Amino acid sequence: MVKIHREGRIIIAFTVAFLIALGAVAALTLPSWATTFTSAFSLTVLVLMLRFFRVPRRQPFVDDQSIVAPADGKVVAIEKVYQKEFLEATCMQVSVFMSIHDVHINFFPVSGEVGYLKYHPGRYLVARHPKSSSLNERYYTGIHTSRGPVLVSQIAGYVARRIKCYARPGQKVNQGAEMGFIKFGSRLDLFIPLDAEIRVEIGEKVLGGITTMARFK
Repeated sequence: MVKIHREGRIIIAFTVAFLIALGAVAALTLPSWATTFTSAFSLTVLVLMLRFFRVPRRQPFVDDQSIVAPADGKVVAIEKVYQKEFLEATCMQVSVFMSIHDVHINFFPVSGEVGYLKYHPGRYLVARHPKSSSLNERYYTGIHTSRGPVLVSQIAGYVARRIKCYARPGQKVNQGAEMGFIKFGSRLDLFIPLDAEIRVEIGEKVLGGITTMARFK
């Protein structure tokens, strides 16, 4: 049985109602071949929606020296940058792009205390675009850990137009717990200490809350 995330229950309910209505109209007004095509189309749409909003069964990897992936997806950037918010220092940026086929739940990469939350309105460039990190709509969550600060940026993409962040100021958070959700494909940037040991490569597929992205020194 597929468990559906709370962010998708209303959307899926409306989708099912629409597809049933579409099927009924097609059955009454269209020839049999068109009705068959409509049914196949409706089934495809429903399967994609269920996959998109599914909640995976997984046991988060917990280790206070590790920084785990904040989302499912593919590593698209590993670079040294200056982060002027929260970290206010040169650091390493590791970015994960989520396609429409990935689970879109976002996870806390570390345990600690939420010390910074900031929403930035912006554009909706394709999330793979390097400038999307600084130009797109995004939500920053800064976390204080016993080994140093970590900043996560949830970034909206060309299709994704809704970012949900569940973090609250001063909240104690656990590594691998739900941090938020981005609907319909996007990107997460992870900003970590400069001396952290990177454990992933460009193009590598990662699992949120499971894959070790880096390790603190």
